[in-house]
Amino acid sequence: MAPLPLGIRFITSFTRDQCYRAFTLILTFLLYTAYHLSRKPISIVKSALHMNCSLANEVELYSYKEHLIQAKLLRKAFSNDTWCSWEPFDKSNYKQLLGALDYSFLCAYAVGMYASGIIGERLSIRLYLTFGMLSSGVFTALFGLGYFYNIHNLQYYILIQIANGFVQTTGWPSVVTCIGNWFGKGKRGLIMGIWNSHTSVGNILGSLIAGYWVSSCWGMSFVVPGIIVALMGVVCFLFLIEHPQDVKCTLSRARKPSKCLTEWVGFKQKYQFYQNSRSDSLGGVLEFAFCLLFAKLVSYTFLFWLPMYLANKEHFEAKKAGDLSTLFDVGGIIGGILAGVISDYTKKRATTCGVMLLLAAPTLYVFSAVGYMSLKVIVVMLIGCGALVNGPYALITTAVSADLGTHKSLMGNSKALSTVTAIIDGTGSIGAALGPLLAGLISPTGWNNVFYMLMVADAFAFLLLIRLVMRELRFKGPKADQTELKEH
Repeated sequence: MAPLPLGIRFITSFTRDQCYRAFTLILTFLLYTAYHLSRKPISIVKSALHMNCSLANEVELYSYKEHLIQAKLLRKAFSNDTWCSWEPFDKSNYKQLLGALDYSFLCAYAVGMYASGIIGERLSIRLYLTFGMLSSGVFTALFGLGYFYNIHNLQYYILIQIANGFVQTTGWPSVVTCIGNWFGKGKRGLIMGIWNSHTSVGNILGSLIAGYWVSSCWGMSFVVPGIIVALMGVVCFLFLIEHPQDVKCTLSRARKPSKCLTEWVGFKQKYQFYQNSRSDSLGGVLEFAFCLLFAKLVSYTFLFWLPMYLANKEHFEAKKAGDLSTLFDVGGIIGGILAGVISDYTKKRATTCGVMLLLAAPTLYVFSAVGYMSLKVIVVMLIGCGALVNGPYALITTAVSADLGTHKSLMGNSKALSTVTAIIDGTGSIGAALGPLLAGLISPTGWNNVFYMLMVADAFAFLLLIRLVMRELRFKGPKADQTELKEH
């Protein structure tokens, strides 16, 4: 009898439980990747909504202006051959108008997140995620249809962004709860750091997809991601397994609390969470939550404004600016994994986060202060900034989720994690809403001032962690088991 091939021996070495666990990890990774993939196009398309055509490729310029003429969109406002902007973003206050689009989405996301966890813990995770992804696909595509149907009403685009912000809140609490059902405590930072990279992977894919059409037909930059996230919603409906018990797996967290018990402890959990968050029993959850607010402010400012900055300051055309912006997310993947590994080794989450925040501020200053940078320098700076900015962003929520996941007030009920995760993410999302809005208001005074704002935010984030850093440095023993979950 011939020996089995190495590949087959590798596959068959896994138990049934391990296969289901790996499948759930991969599927939730892909689901949340799709969410972020659909959020990214707006940052890429900004440079096309208000575009200096003299900077664009000649063929793309001719094609784009020809389309505007055929659609009767090349009006008096575009009489100057240098510009081919899209009304209503053709005005001098276009940065504030584009910032309003970001703020509409992120403010709705922040408000909706507080309710999403409460709703999500009472519904089927699979159905809740499916609804959210299908709805998000529709609203993302509707934004792009404004291009094809010649819509120039600012209110239309703002309402689409608000609706999309609300339905996107279905994502993070649901995938966290699902992972919480399947994985116990003490997971290695490296493994979960890789899983946490779904945010950056989604941003990269969204940038590349949107960048492909941004210079010729920006509407497709939204329609295609909308279709992708809707299709992933169908995949979620067909394949997501919410709990190990549903397929008779025997994992350590396979015991599902009864519905009666879940409802009985619900109010008690929320009350104890708010009470305990005011003391040290939850390991400084308030410090981490508000630190997350400032960390998300910096991260989401880059997410929504980096392509515009590269187009305006470094004079790249829209597609190249979008492609280069993906390097920031590549750095985010590196930073998230590195932060998880270092904090796992040192058992000092807050200290690792604080060091990265300290390094991020001067790196941002160098990035903004250098007048002209070669392409190689830009690449290195983008990757470095991405690692230092997104590393703390990942680590803050890792520490908080660990404390919540091990606290006795949860009484072993993993579904309650949906609520508390949503509360933390909602706090962080306030910063995510403020960052792009402030960038839109400040950028007309100069891009350097935007970077000063980001450096101040980094400083506040670090100051909020000082007490926890000092406590960790005084503590010599090993920390308790911690669950590795990043929030977005």
